[in-house]
Amino acid sequence: MVLTLSICTLTCFAMIMGVLLFPRIRIGKLRLGSYWVIALAGALLLLATRQVSLETVATALTSDTAINPIKILVLFISMTILSIYLDELGFFRYLANKTLKRAGKNQKKLFLFLYLIVSVLTIFTSNDVIILSFTPFICYFAKNARINAIPYLAAEFVAANTWSMALIIGNPTNIYLGTSYGIGFVEYLQTMWLPTLGAGVTAFVMLYLTSRRKLRQPIHGEAEDVVIRDPLSLWVGIVHLAVCTVMLALSSYIGVEMWLVSALAVGSLAVWCLVIDLCRRHVPDELVACGKRAPWQLIPFVLSMFVMTIVLSEKGVTAAIGDFLGSQYATLKYGIGSFVTANLVNNIPMSVLFCSILKSCDPAVLHDAVYATVIGSNIGAFLTPIGALAGIMWSTILNEHHFHFGYFNFLRIGITVAVPTLLVALALV
Repeated sequence: MVLTLSICTLTCFAMIMGVLLFPRIRIGKLRLGSYWVIALAGALLLLATRQVSLETVATALTSDTAINPIKILVLFISMTILSIYLDELGFFRYLANKTLKRAGKNQKKLFLFLYLIVSVLTIFTSNDVIILSFTPFICYFAKNARINAIPYLAAEFVAANTWSMALIIGNPTNIYLGTSYGIGFVEYLQTMWLPTLGAGVTAFVMLYLTSRRKLRQPIHGEAEDVVIRDPLSLWVGIVHLAVCTVMLALSSYIGVEMWLVSALAVGSLAVWCLVIDLCRRHVPDELVACGKRAPWQLIPFVLSMFVMTIVLSEKGVTAAIGDFLGSQYATLKYGIGSFVTANLVNNIPMSVLFCSILKSCDPAVLHDAVYATVIGSNIGAFLTPIGALAGIMWSTILNEHHFHFGYFNFLRIGITVAVPTLLVALALV
């Protein structure tokens, strides 16, 4: 027990230090994210010291259950690839520019429109893709328009990590927790639409109140024209994303698992794109880009944390935590507990850990506890930079564009926006 806890604690601490001090590790020409390398090292150490057997891990990874992390990874990565494809064709940039033009010279309108467009796109794609797509765009536009980028960057980040709660496919934490407890696409939406709406409105109000003084100056620049150069391929991508989303909603009624629906959608998209490029005698650049940009690092990261959770569960640690939380005021306890824990170990490891902790919860309140944990995993992303992978990516992009947004600046916005947003969402579950 002592050795297990020591390895797991040291791994989590090392991941936090890695994110804050050396987010990238260089091995020759390779640049690897330190967080997943450290997590993998921790999992291998647990196996090497025989805290868990390889047979136990293999059985868990090959089990035909909803909690199988491989199925969850296939679902999330597939949905991300569908979104990346649209981004490669300029879809998100095109919509962003249309939004900027509607705002004219009014920063307050721009702030509202940006929040709305990010919110809507996040619902049907994923928070990570929106962060990757919109953050460089906001940096460039703010410099050209000679306006303060911070309110818009904060609005983008908060919107992406609030409205990602709306659908089960919006965040890998939603997928992991939801599918682990047999929650379908429609059932999830029926419960989460109201907490998401309440959280989204609360987040916007708090963001506006903290930024309104910076939004008084007029905009001096103009939005650039963005032209969609391949409308056919774009429509192919939009149709695939739309059909996939509809089929995910119907999956529980037709008896097809969600991971299979998303995988088939990606396979179909790849075939269509190859046929179109073959007819045009073009290289399939967009597909190649999707392969390069897909979040493959999630595979070793999630699997490593899954190994740690298996060990903690076998040693009785997760059951002890579940007993400590109890069933009274489950929504509040699990919501705040997941919110805080996400900022200690990142929201994906937190979700894997809480998935096991929730097994000790009274069945009468399990439903509310699971959704409260989902809320904490999403909103916890904008308390500190280590709360989610989106925060790590966001901070990295800002550094590349020479925008200084330190840990305490992040925390200041997190406290003023995340805390009231969390409480409102939990109250509406």
